[in-house]
Amino acid sequence: MRVFVALDIEEEIRQRIECFMDGVRGFSPDARWVKPESLHVTLKFVGEKSPEFVEKMKQALAAVQLEAFEVTFRGYGFFPTVNSARVFWVGVEAGPALAGLAESVDVVLSQLGVEPEAHVFNPHLTLARGAGRSGTPKRQKSDMPNKIFQQLQKRLSAMPALEFGRMTAHEFFLYQSHLGSGGAKYSKLAGFPLRAFRNQ
Repeated sequence: MRVFVALDIEEEIRQRIECFMDGVRGFSPDARWVKPESLHVTLKFVGEKSPEFVEKMKQALAAVQLEAFEVTFRGYGFFPTVNSARVFWVGVEAGPALAGLAESVDVVLSQLGVEPEAHVFNPHLTLARGAGRSGTPKRQKSDMPNKIFQQLQKRLSAMPALEFGRMTAHEFFLYQSHLGSGGAKYSKLAGFPLRAFRNQ
């Protein structure tokens, strides 16, 4: 089973992003655009694991006890750089709370033997990837100037600041990724609630 841990996003925000994508995808027709129903904020990619190991993951993730927090979706960027862009993304802002959740997930899973993250957590929503190119944010030897996102970048520079809305993250999920000819499809295997705000 190919699994990862992530936050889902509210439907209203998803629809706003979908509308935006519909309006700009024509400026980068050669990119691979993510299906709106697949949008999520990745906390930890784990990879292929046995069903038995996934059950252990569920138990470990259930031990994460943190408060719910606000998440805002705004702005955009490109990985690894604007000039050698392979990935187009929307920004995710949640202060230290989101990074704290990602770290907690990393810690409990590393106790099961899952490789801990070597890089600083960088939350984002991937909207498109350069066709046939890696989606990793890290620099790669093959990175070079390309024109896949050039027209999109010009279009975005002429637009007002991107604002897609704010939501409260009440829960995070363990997902399974199903790879197929039409791209990856994701299904939720388990949900893990976050505690209500103390001032509520």
